[in-house]
Amino acid sequence: MKEYMEFLKMKQTNVIESGFELNDNELNNMLFPFQKYCVRRALRAGRFAMFEDCGLGKTIQQLEWADKVQKHIDKPVLILAPLGVIGQTIKEGAKFGYEVIELGITVFDQDLKAGIYITNYDNMENIDAYLFGGIVLDESSILKNFAGKTKQLLIDSFKDTPYKLCCTATPSPNDTTELCNHAEFLNIMTRNEMLAMYFVHDGGSTSDWRLKGHAKQEFWDFVSTWAVMLSKPSDIGFDGTGYDLPPLNIIEEYVHTEKRDNGMLFNDVAVSATDYHKELRATINERITRVAEIVNASSENFIIWIGHDEEGELLRSLIPDAIEVKGSDNKGVKKERLLGFGNGDFRVLITKLKIAQFGLNYQNCHNQIFASLDFSFESTYQGIRRSYRFGQTNEVNIYLIVTDTMQNVRKSFDEKQNSFLDMQKSMTESMNRNINNKVSLSKMDVSKSYQSEYCNIQLGDCVQLIQSVPDESVGFSIFSPPFAELYTYSDKLEDMGNSKDYKEFITAFKFLVKELYRVMWSGRNVAVHCMDLPIQKGKEGYIGLRDFSGMILEAFTEVGFIYHSRVTIWKNPVTEMQRTKALGLLHKQVKKDAAMSRVGIPDYLMVFRKEGVHEHPVHCDISVDTWQKYASPVWMDIDYSNTLNGVKGRDKNDEKHICPLQLDTIERAITLWSNKDDIVFTPFLGIGSEVYQAIKLGRLGLGFELKESYFNEAIKNCKQAESDKCQNLLFDAV
Repeated sequence: MKEYMEFLKMKQTNVIESGFELNDNELNNMLFPFQKYCVRRALRAGRFAMFEDCGLGKTIQQLEWADKVQKHIDKPVLILAPLGVIGQTIKEGAKFGYEVIELGITVFDQDLKAGIYITNYDNMENIDAYLFGGIVLDESSILKNFAGKTKQLLIDSFKDTPYKLCCTATPSPNDTTELCNHAEFLNIMTRNEMLAMYFVHDGGSTSDWRLKGHAKQEFWDFVSTWAVMLSKPSDIGFDGTGYDLPPLNIIEEYVHTEKRDNGMLFNDVAVSATDYHKELRATINERITRVAEIVNASSENFIIWIGHDEEGELLRSLIPDAIEVKGSDNKGVKKERLLGFGNGDFRVLITKLKIAQFGLNYQNCHNQIFASLDFSFESTYQGIRRSYRFGQTNEVNIYLIVTDTMQNVRKSFDEKQNSFLDMQKSMTESMNRNINNKVSLSKMDVSKSYQSEYCNIQLGDCVQLIQSVPDESVGFSIFSPPFAELYTYSDKLEDMGNSKDYKEFITAFKFLVKELYRVMWSGRNVAVHCMDLPIQKGKEGYIGLRDFSGMILEAFTEVGFIYHSRVTIWKNPVTEMQRTKALGLLHKQVKKDAAMSRVGIPDYLMVFRKEGVHEHPVHCDISVDTWQKYASPVWMDIDYSNTLNGVKGRDKNDEKHICPLQLDTIERAITLWSNKDDIVFTPFLGIGSEVYQAIKLGRLGLGFELKESYFNEAIKNCKQAESDKCQNLLFDAV
């Protein structure tokens, strides 16, 4: 048991801090108290993330962190940043007393002295990561694309860098799983491990992942051990004076488009991205003319966000005092103009979101115009935040130039915005609930049990409860184990389904199998219901199958069980296709690429025998015809609908499916491999299916269950089986 308890302690998700401790007096006095708190946490952790809203001073915090790291380890620290941010970071660094050195195009095999260095992401391939003892990712949302080349290059290049810091206001602009990429970069946990521990895949789209019901609080507690998220200082208990934003005015400018010859009464509404970009070009004159009218009617500063070079060219001809920053401009021109606008050298800045959406401070401007709406909510949010940020004293006006053909884009933007704001609120509340960096998971209540002359069922962890079962006392065991990461039944450490990967699951499972070997009668069998599991492209990057039945086999044979037999339980592939929408089962896939088509995934009943002979061999009193059906390697006649009702056993956090083992399968196995009055044992009781059938078949049921809502339902089902049995005995007596 000691080894098992140590395993549970290791399973608890605690992030090991690998940094060093400083007090507030050792940090730059120009930092505010909440900034010092964040920097100290990041230094102590060694690998950390600051998810802070625009205007909270991420730049000075990351510079202070980099300065203290380079002094502590006497090695250079590198800041990777968008190109447009570099000049501003160097400028702010000088203001707060930090020397920030911009690297040249290529840095290989150079003896760089300790200090703070900066370069842009595009130059990353020209930098030797091993030269640096610390790395800062400014605008680390660049990690969001799990399949992206840049994300993988960052993870691979800085895998062994001891000190890492991620900084962004939008860590997961599209969905929560994007946080997995930050954790992987920081060497906290791989993306696949996080998906297995905390997320469930709903089927269909390979990107449709959501937090498991039982994992929500645990997930945010976990993230809070390696990140802080702030929308304002008061989120973590500091004075928020001065951190109030002025009003934000969203002004929609609707531009009517001329009727085009499409055979319809009205112009077509852009549906796809392709259609939308066609509409942008078709409406360029109407939109740009309106933008110029707004700007020329005012003497105030403006930022104009465009989507195409043609828009910029037309705007420059209509707005004489406007300057444009283009992607084709050299780095020097880009820096000069972007910094110059912030310094008040120019009144009107025309550029694209992908050029200037990150890191720039433009509180000198409180007017923005989106000449083209962008599909990316993150880009739009970041663009608005160049002006709408702490330190802005004026109301901020955001003009959206919308034509009557762009309704869908506007609707999509609103939906993404609402989703992001909800997620930001949830993250802020949950992640900062635990500022002491402690994660606590609930322990088991093992005080509940139900015993009768027909059964003994107990609430608790099967690995701990089986310790009280005598040696050589069980005649037969049948169960369906948790399918590793497929479903999380609870937030308890003891829950084998609550595992970060299959290795962790099998480690826990082997503790049980070892005890099973001890309690089983010699010469008797254990039947394990399982299936091979689909590997999802959205999680692991490819489509395939995981040999879960093989893992089960290895666990049993390793402790001494003999692999006795395998029964294949047929499932209708059409039903499975309709339920899962699996690519390999779709008929259209046969037409597209039959190499990706596969057969349906059956269930298996894996049967293992403990070596030796028992003094009471099993006498199965069945007919020859029945035996021939039972002896078939494929059971074709199992009724999948013949199960106990699992609906009543669900609690509010349960996922959408509960799958009790089919009563036909249990009945056949108990009949074939046990005698009347034998103890039939299930370590994963669930709602009581195995014990229910054991009682009805004249056996003694023994079962353990860790989930209380299931256990309560199991009691009801066992009592029902006992009632039915008593009635049958009374009828037989008559």
